[in-house]
Amino acid sequence: MKPLEDVRIIAVEQYGAGPFGSVHLADLGAEVIKIEDPRFGGDVGRYVPPYFEEEDSLFFETFNRNKKSVSLDLSTDAGRQVFEELVKTADVVYSNLRGDVPAKIKIRYDDLKHLNPAIVCVSLTGFGMSGPRQNEPGYDYVLQGLAGWMELTGEPDGPPTKSGLSMVDYSGGLVAAISLLGGLHAARRDGVGMDCDVSLYDTAIGMLTYPATWHMNAGFSPVRTHHSAHPSLVPFQAFEASDGWMVVGCAKEKFWQRLAPLVGHPEWAEAESPFGSFSGRQQNSVELLAQLEAIFRTKTVDEWLSVLYPASIPCGPINDVEAALKDEHTIARNLIVETEHPRFGTVKQVASPVRVGNETPEYRRAPQRNEDFDYVLRELAGFDDDAVEKLSADGAFGKQADPVEVETAAEAAGR
Repeated sequence: MKPLEDVRIIAVEQYGAGPFGSVHLADLGAEVIKIEDPRFGGDVGRYVPPYFEEEDSLFFETFNRNKKSVSLDLSTDAGRQVFEELVKTADVVYSNLRGDVPAKIKIRYDDLKHLNPAIVCVSLTGFGMSGPRQNEPGYDYVLQGLAGWMELTGEPDGPPTKSGLSMVDYSGGLVAAISLLGGLHAARRDGVGMDCDVSLYDTAIGMLTYPATWHMNAGFSPVRTHHSAHPSLVPFQAFEASDGWMVVGCAKEKFWQRLAPLVGHPEWAEAESPFGSFSGRQQNSVELLAQLEAIFRTKTVDEWLSVLYPASIPCGPINDVEAALKDEHTIARNLIVETEHPRFGTVKQVASPVRVGNETPEYRRAPQRNEDFDYVLRELAGFDDDAVEKLSADGAFGKQADPVEVETAAEAAGR
């Protein structure tokens, strides 16, 4: 069996953060059943430009492979009836909604424990289900600003800068997956489920790590550094060569002992040198880095790497996305996977970095909306044809939405 093949997750998820967390679990074999609200055309990720047509997008493919989908309107009594039958068969109800929404739509543990005492309810929200910001929508860009990340990022004389990737969303998804697995373990051990109140805000604040510790205990005030330099280790930053950029770092004294001769200054590594220790290099960083920058500009990236790599000095080129995806190590680690899609043909995407055992994960394309209706309604929930027909008449499965109306409707619902 796959590592999580005996786990069933009912996912009231959308867009990036939530689906990013659960896709790794799906890759490990968990059965992730996406509940897609037909009022909004399903997961809004289906319509993310520029690469989308109708209800298919490459964005959606990235976050939803190996999952199943059913259209279900939880705002109706009939839709709720179906949902509750699914809860009885599941291990986890997993969602990423605004902080006040899980309580409103009754998907917290106290709302569901009468159906399944061991159910684990994981809610990944923007700001958590308590606190003064509970009702605010949480978006990666906003959270990078609120949590101090943007003030730490960019050149010293430039504006606050967002990371090039949605790192709060992705980190939050991984934190939610860890919480889910921890809650699942405890529920199976004890027979009692729980709420897991996870938020993007908590994740972003938690990832301030040692700068936060330094600030609260030693009065440290973080500042942006030139060329992405490490705040305390010198040298450890981006350097410009004659034809591009690279990173060179001396995280240990032994690396500096090796680097100094390579840049033509063995005396810099001597004990009496002002650059001969971590502290000395930090205190004299302006002088040292100016000289190193001038030296590194005299040769190409490849010329420098050809001597830095053999010396086992931490280093590497600053690649663009294309070069990163074509790197021989990317290929050797099987980090590019392929799925077959009825609209897009062969879709290439990056693999999950999560590794459990030696088995190679299998990859299936993301589901079409409501693709798994028969399996979910008849096999899992146990409804016969007459029951399905009545549920449909009662609005459980909604109606086809106009994609143009999706964003407005989703915003009105707080999703």
